[in-house]
Amino acid sequence: MFKEYIKREVYVNKIRPFIGKDIIKVLVGHRRVGKSYLLYQIMDEVKNQDSKIEIVYINKELNDFADIVDHQSLLKYIDLKKNKNSGGKTALFIDEVQDIINFEKALRHLNASGQFDIYCTGSNAKLLSGELATFLSGRYIEVEVRGLSYNEFLEFHKLAKGKESLFRYIKYGGLPYLINLPPEDDAVYDYLRNIYNTIVLKDVVERFRLRNVNLLERLIEYLADNVGSLVSANNISDFLKSQKIKISPNTILNYLSYLAASYFIYKVPRLDIVGKKIFEVNDKFYFEDLGLRHVVVNYKQSDINKILENLVFSHLKYIGYEVKVGQLGQQEIDFVASRGEARVYVQVAYLLNSEAVKQREFGNLLKIDDNYKKIVVSMDDFGGGNVSGIEQWNVVDFLCDFLG
Repeated sequence: MFKEYIKREVYVNKIRPFIGKDIIKVLVGHRRVGKSYLLYQIMDEVKNQDSKIEIVYINKELNDFADIVDHQSLLKYIDLKKNKNSGGKTALFIDEVQDIINFEKALRHLNASGQFDIYCTGSNAKLLSGELATFLSGRYIEVEVRGLSYNEFLEFHKLAKGKESLFRYIKYGGLPYLINLPPEDDAVYDYLRNIYNTIVLKDVVERFRLRNVNLLERLIEYLADNVGSLVSANNISDFLKSQKIKISPNTILNYLSYLAASYFIYKVPRLDIVGKKIFEVNDKFYFEDLGLRHVVVNYKQSDINKILENLVFSHLKYIGYEVKVGQLGQQEIDFVASRGEARVYVQVAYLLNSEAVKQREFGNLLKIDDNYKKIVVSMDDFGGGNVSGIEQWNVVDFLCDFLG
């Protein structure tokens, strides 16, 4: 199958060690982040390693595969397609596997046979992480696919590093298909609005059988307007009551979990830096894609502080960090990012344009009594220096060059 694509090496590198192994490779993420095109890239990698390998490809978004509705029809289709005389392994690729009822039963059977090298994509984290962990324990690896990083955005759109391209990235987000559209608000936001509606209506409302769509939409608006702010179910409930929507905190927690399960938002808990405990109330929420966030709440320059926080969070996730919000007594550290034994503390500010701002951003980090790396990221043109050992980064350089 020939498809033109721009290679996303960071994800291919994650899959490459598992090619040909008896373990199911699952690519997860919300719709239109490029999972299907990654399957094409992996197909080419598989063919490069074994030019004679047989490939079976199923895409549940195409009508050609409408008859594959459950695990039995899936197994029947594969049995018909597989060359019985080949003797070797077959590479099986299934796009949007969650649309096949009881798919995990078929995957478990095929994996146990030892005759299949299996790759699949899915758009729902609860289904894949929850049910696959139950039915396929020890038999699969999961790779989360995100929208384009800033570096990838520059490559896809053939743009130069700098403030102009950064603000375009901020305004429109990182969904790969945008390279096919003119960089104009009407075209871009019409497309993003359709993606937003598909995620909300199909991956959240339909999948979790929600009845109160109005509540879900008001909740998303609240989150979009409060990116980077500490949020609790109780204060969301109080806000909704002011909007004449009466709902319990438990229902709100459920709706938040559904949005996170569909990779639309990320919940970031707070970590007590000294005591190492996780606080159970007041989390922060960030959007997977800023363009989709702007469909909900129009992009405004006055939101730049919270938008920069979202960008830095996304970059830390992209390069493989587990991210939490730090709490140090009464002081907050924007991000505590951990990857293996490594850790980095990050503060984010729009501009370091006053002594009060500098004292807040650098002062909070100076209070942390350990030797891990500490960074302040801002839009200031100057960067690359440090204050008392704390590194200062311009946000464009951070998104391009900081790898941990």
